[in-house]
Amino acid sequence: MPTQNPDPMPARPVNSRIQGVLWDMDGTLLDTEPYWMAAEAALVAEFGGRWSEAQALGLVGNALPDAAAALQRAGVELPEREIIDRLTAEVLAGVARRVDWRPGALELLEALHSANVPCGLVTMSEEPLAALVLDQLPKKYFAFRVTGDMVSRGKPHPDPYLLGLDKLGDLVPDLDPSRVVGIEDSAPGIASAAASGIVAVLVEHIAPVPDSPSWQRVDSLAGLDVESLGALASIGVRA
Repeated sequence: MPTQNPDPMPARPVNSRIQGVLWDMDGTLLDTEPYWMAAEAALVAEFGGRWSEAQALGLVGNALPDAAAALQRAGVELPEREIIDRLTAEVLAGVARRVDWRPGALELLEALHSANVPCGLVTMSEEPLAALVLDQLPKKYFAFRVTGDMVSRGKPHPDPYLLGLDKLGDLVPDLDPSRVVGIEDSAPGIASAAASGIVAVLVEHIAPVPDSPSWQRVDSLAGLDVESLGALASIGVRA
């Protein structure tokens, strides 16, 4: 397992446009969606049900209690907590075997780190999985994390990103949400980010997401840097 750089990140970013970046994890930072989808299908099959690709895609980005409820409707006769624990255990095992970072994610994290722009993780996965994923990073790129077990209402509600803004505000004086970028890959996630008042940037991955004036779309994280994120933030302010 790589050893993370213990150097603390300065609180004030050097970039005049961006004050911070909040990242989704599953499907945005790394590709865990195949693990989640396989775990869901196996659990439904265990109880004699059928689970389609369309049903799996419909859960991408949702809060885990919502996913558990969908699996119960598909015939999984287990309590919500047990469903969440079993799904998470399968994904933990998958991440322990292999981590597939999304294209450009590590490079953008390094660019933000070098520019002293603080980053936070805002994920609907729970603490054990978030901790495992962040431990795989070559440096301590994230100043804090918000996990699904820290909020009562998950994505698409704004609560996870509002908590992320609170944590970012402890690091950045005079924080302005319009100068914070949120990066997401799913419909629930990008709706959550946009509803919190930050600049919502969509990098669509496995499930289709419609266009909206509430967020901006980029094809990939590859090639993005601090300057280009700053330009997106400026567009968001004018809009």
